[in-house]
Amino acid sequence: MDCNDSHALFSGEQLIYAITIPLSTSIILANLLIIVGIAWNCQLHNTPNYFFLSLLVADLCTGVALPFIPLMGVNRELSFNSCMVAHIFPNFLFLSFLLNLVMVHYERFIYIVDPLHYNNLWMHRSFPLALLVVWAPPLLYASLPAFGWNNWTGPDWDDCCASSQKMMPLSNCSTNGTSCCSYRRVFPNAFIYLEVYGLVLPAILTIAGMTGRVLWITRGQLKDICRLHRSVERGSQASDQEQRLNLRYTRCVVAVSLTFLACWVPYLIYMHVCIAFLISDTKWSSTTHIVLSCTGIGSMAVVPLVLGLANRQYTEPAYKLLQKLRDRWRRRTQGAEEVAV
Repeated sequence: MDCNDSHALFSGEQLIYAITIPLSTSIILANLLIIVGIAWNCQLHNTPNYFFLSLLVADLCTGVALPFIPLMGVNRELSFNSCMVAHIFPNFLFLSFLLNLVMVHYERFIYIVDPLHYNNLWMHRSFPLALLVVWAPPLLYASLPAFGWNNWTGPDWDDCCASSQKMMPLSNCSTNGTSCCSYRRVFPNAFIYLEVYGLVLPAILTIAGMTGRVLWITRGQLKDICRLHRSVERGSQASDQEQRLNLRYTRCVVAVSLTFLACWVPYLIYMHVCIAFLISDTKWSSTTHIVLSCTGIGSMAVVPLVLGLANRQYTEPAYKLLQKLRDRWRRRTQGAEEVAV
């Protein structure tokens, strides 16, 4: 590997760590905060919150793996087993996170759309089976390259290893057991297309569809409430209470829309840009790839945090702890001032 390639590799890794480490740390801490809040409050120990707890664990693991996901697009010298683990494990965590997110949205969607049959859902009757559904299929699909669905024995992929011998002749792939590790060797094009258009995109569209349906039902219920209120009050104009309800619904729609734009659109852009370059089989700027991958995957991992931090029951223990620390600090400050006087 010549000086320019070596410098580009290290600068790319430094850029990845500079973007992902702060984001990963924030995601991990926020998830731990919500997990402690659920574990602390005994009233939250029920099946719906167990599903959300599973989602938080998946999001926590995604936050841990976040610095390694953009590295999947960087060619490195690794052994076969190390290369497979470096690509399969982050992909498994990502798919399990996405499936957990779909399960949480589906559970809450049924609660609103069909509340009479909510307690009879199969996921409530058999919670371990539901956990198996959201964790086992992602592991099986992500592990397919390790069972033979890969391009490891395809074309000559030893360019990075061969170029490294120019700088260090003793570094030989055949002697140290390493070879060029690239996502193109691990994931065939068919595997990538199936994951993107058969798993990821349908899951995102399903979440968006369920969210839109819930907002539509909420709008209809709001109209019914306003109609009943007018019939009781016998007035033709909207009262202050109706205006407050409409304003609250508008804020809810704006919040959901902004969350979707901020959390899902960057990942959709990154996903389709990657597919476009994969189809055209052209090389693109590593800096562009790193920035798009870090922002896209990082923004998607924020979705459970938005759902969790918006619930006061999840954040109540942390709020009480901060309030106690603040009161203690105030008493200590006041005591120091009195002693000084």
